[in-house]
Amino acid sequence: MWGSRGGAFVFFPADPTTCLLVAATIIAFSGVPGLLLNRPALGQLIAALCIVAASILGELGVIALLSGSPASTCRIDWPLPFGPALLSVDLLSTLFLLPLFLVAGCASIYSVAYWPAREKAGAGKLTLFLGLFAAAMVVVVMARHGVLFLMAWEVMALSAYFLLTTEQQSSEVQRSGTVYLIATHTGTMALFVMFSLLRGTSGTFVFPLSHSISQAAPAASIIIVTALIGFGGKAGLMPLHFWLPGAHANAPSHVSAMMSGLMLKMGIYGILRTLSFFDVLPDWLGWLILLIGTWSAIIGIALAAAQRDLKRLLAYSSIENVGIIFIGIGLGLVGQRTNNPYLVICGFFGAFIHIINHGMFKSLLFLGSGVLIHGTGTREIDRMGGLARRMPVTSPLFLVGSIAICGLPPLNGFVGELFLYVGAITDGIVDPLPLAALIAPVLALVGGLAVISFVKLYGIIFLGTPRSEAASHSHDATAAMTGPMILLTVGCLVTGLAPVLLVRLVTPVVIFFTGLAFPDIVRVTSQVPLVPLTIVNIMLIFLALVIGVAYLLRLRTSPRSLGATWRCGYLEPTSRMQYTGTSFSEMAVGLLGTIVSPSIRRPGLATPIPTAQARFDYTVTETVLDRILTPTLQWVGLAFSHLRKVQNGQLHIYILYIFATLFILMVWPL
Repeated sequence: MWGSRGGAFVFFPADPTTCLLVAATIIAFSGVPGLLLNRPALGQLIAALCIVAASILGELGVIALLSGSPASTCRIDWPLPFGPALLSVDLLSTLFLLPLFLVAGCASIYSVAYWPAREKAGAGKLTLFLGLFAAAMVVVVMARHGVLFLMAWEVMALSAYFLLTTEQQSSEVQRSGTVYLIATHTGTMALFVMFSLLRGTSGTFVFPLSHSISQAAPAASIIIVTALIGFGGKAGLMPLHFWLPGAHANAPSHVSAMMSGLMLKMGIYGILRTLSFFDVLPDWLGWLILLIGTWSAIIGIALAAAQRDLKRLLAYSSIENVGIIFIGIGLGLVGQRTNNPYLVICGFFGAFIHIINHGMFKSLLFLGSGVLIHGTGTREIDRMGGLARRMPVTSPLFLVGSIAICGLPPLNGFVGELFLYVGAITDGIVDPLPLAALIAPVLALVGGLAVISFVKLYGIIFLGTPRSEAASHSHDATAAMTGPMILLTVGCLVTGLAPVLLVRLVTPVVIFFTGLAFPDIVRVTSQVPLVPLTIVNIMLIFLALVIGVAYLLRLRTSPRSLGATWRCGYLEPTSRMQYTGTSFSEMAVGLLGTIVSPSIRRPGLATPIPTAQARFDYTVTETVLDRILTPTLQWVGLAFSHLRKVQNGQLHIYILYIFATLFILMVWPL
C-alpha cells in the first residue's frame, strides 16, 4: 500500500490501490517525453506505449479488487488546511475504472495514426492533455476527500477543454470550447456548494461512510439537489446538456470517444457516490431521476434522428444512453422506497451493465467516425455514401457498434435494457398502481427512434453510391486506427454472446450499493432469460456469418454490374437520386417537430419558371443553447452595456458618485 510518514511516501506490497495509483501516475506523465524530445513522433509513440502499459496494470488492479483482494487507503498529509487527503477504491469504483482503462488504451493507440505528430500541429499538446485527462478521471474515482476530488475534477475539466480546442483556429471550435468551459464551471460551482454543505454536515472533508448521513439532516435535500445539478451537467442530462453536442462534434474523434464513453460517466459516478452517503433517500428522488432520465432519453434520440452531422448524431445519442442509465437508477431508487427488491435489482443491474456497455460501443462508434472523417474529409452524412466497398474493415466494425447502440441482440447493448424491460413489466404485473411499468413503452419508443437514427447513419454512409468526390476516393484506415476498433468490437460481441459474464461482473457492485443479500440477487437474476438469450445470440451470429459468406461467394462467382446502385429507370443516374439523411428521417422528425424544432428556409420563387439556382436549408437548432441561453445572455449584455456610461472619465462625476454613496449610507439607518 501507499502511505506517508512525515511527508515521505512509503511503499508496501502491491494491492489494488497501489496498482491504480501507479497506473494513474504513468498515464499522467505519459506526455512529458514528447515535450522534452526533439522527435515529436517518438514522444507520441512513447506516450501511447506508456498509456497501454498503465491501462493493463490498472485493469489488473480492478480484476484483483473484483476477485476479493482488499484495497488499502493512501493517506496524503499535505500542508493544506483541509485535513489529510485520502485515496482508495471500492466495488463502485470498479464499475467506472473497468471501461476507463480499456478506452484510454485504445484511444492512445488510435491517436498515433489519427493525429500523427509528423503531420499535425499541436500533437504534443494533445498527447500531454490526453494523459492528464485520463489520469484525472482515475483520481476522481479514487478520491475520498472533497477538496482532492474537486482538484482532480478541475484537472479533468480543463484537460478536456484543451483537448477540445486542439483545432483552435476554427470559430466553431472556439465557440464550443467557450460554451463547454462556462457549463463545466457552472456545474463546479454547484459542487462547491455541495461539498461545503457536506463538510458542515459530517464535520470533515473526508467522504462519509456509506449510509452514515441521516435523511433528516438539515442540508440533506440541498446536498442531493446540488449534486444532481453539478454532476448531472457533466453527465449531459437534460436540460443541462447544451454543451455536449458542440464539444463532442468538434473535438478530435479519439477525444470524443473518451469524453462520451468515460467523462460523462464521471457525472454518473458523482451522483451514485453522493447518494451512497445517506441512510434513506427522499421519496421524491427516485421519481425525479426517473423523469429526468426519461426526458433525456426521448429528447436525445429525437434530436439524434434529425442530425446531418455524423458526430453530432453520436453526441445526441450519448444523451439518450445517459438517460437510459438514469432510468435504471430511478427504477432502483423507486424500488427501494416501495420495498420492491425485484425493481431494485433489475433497475440497478440494467443501469450498471449499460454503463460498461455504453463505454465500449459508443467509443467504437466515435473511433469509427474518425476513420470516416479521415477518409472523406467531412462530417456531413449526406456527402458520404458507398463506403462499404471502399472501407471493408471499418464497415463491419461500425455496423457492430450501430447494432449494439440500438439495443438489439445479439450484441451487448440489449443486455442492460433487457433488465429494465423485465423490471418494468414485472412491476406492471404485481403492483396495484404500476407507474414504473410506463418505462417499458418509453424504452420501446427510444429503441425505435434509435433504429431509425442508426439505419439512416449506416445506410447513408456505407450503402448506395458516393455522394461526393471525396467519398468516391476514400480509403480504409491503417491498423493503428482499426486495431482499437477491433478490440472494442470483440468486447461488444463477447459481452453480448455471454451476458452472464456481465451479470457476474456487476453483481458485487449491486450488492455493495444496495446492501441486498446475494441470495436475493440470484433469485431475481435467475428469472431473467440470460441462458436463452445466449443461445439466441449465438444462433443469430451463426446465421449472420452464413449469410455473409454466401453473399461473398455470390459476389465472386457472379458478374459484377457496372451500373449504379440506384438506377431508377434513368440512363444517367446521379447520386442525388438516393435518399439523403434528412429525407430518410423526415417522417420521424415531422412527428417530433415540437421536440426537434428544425429551422427550415425555403427558396422563394420570383417567376413561374426559376432561372437561377435556389437553395433549401434545413438546420436543427439546439433549443436550450440557441433559443434560450444565448438570447437571454445577449439581453443581459445589452442591459449592462448601458452601465458603461457611468465610466465617462470625468473626475467631478466620480466625486459626485462618492458623495451620493456617502449620503445614502448616512441616511440608510433611518
